[in-house]
Amino acid sequence: MSRTVYNTATSLDGFLATEDHSLEWLFATDDEEALDEQAEFMKGIGSMVMGASTYEWILRHEGDKPWPYQIPAWVLTHRKLPRVEGDVRFAAADTDQELRDLHGEMAEAAKGRGVWVVGGGGIAADLARLGLLDEVVVSIAPVTLGSGRPLLPERVDLRVLEARRSGDFACARYEVVRP
Repeated sequence: MSRTVYNTATSLDGFLATEDHSLEWLFATDDEEALDEQAEFMKGIGSMVMGASTYEWILRHEGDKPWPYQIPAWVLTHRKLPRVEGDVRFAAADTDQELRDLHGEMAEAAKGRGVWVVGGGGIAADLARLGLLDEVVVSIAPVTLGSGRPLLPERVDLRVLEARRSGDFACARYEVVRP
């Protein structure tokens, strides 16, 4: 059975990105260990989901490079966004039932491997509220932003499974406590 994992980086004060969706703060630290860990994580992932802002950031950051993922990727949006070559699927999930159905599609496409919630925090929080999110894995960067896009914009109860250091990052893995 697929596990759904929100795996992301955050500032020490709990923001994924600045107010204007910038992630430049994240790349101020060069951490080879984190890249190796991300590659290992990806071996267990069979599909992924993200919001429109994350998708647009990937497109800007990757430039003219091909889509970097070889697994089905869902982008939750109501906007018309540029298409890329690769298995990228656009969807809107406006109701709890639509999100449940979409999650079922993502889990089926993962073929027993995990579903990666890339970002944003609102998607992860909605999945947690519906009992569909299993884990939160966070790499905490040694920087504060003061404001921005929150890691999780609403309450999610968690139980720590692991805490460790990876280069300059503090890394924590949590199990989502079901309501």
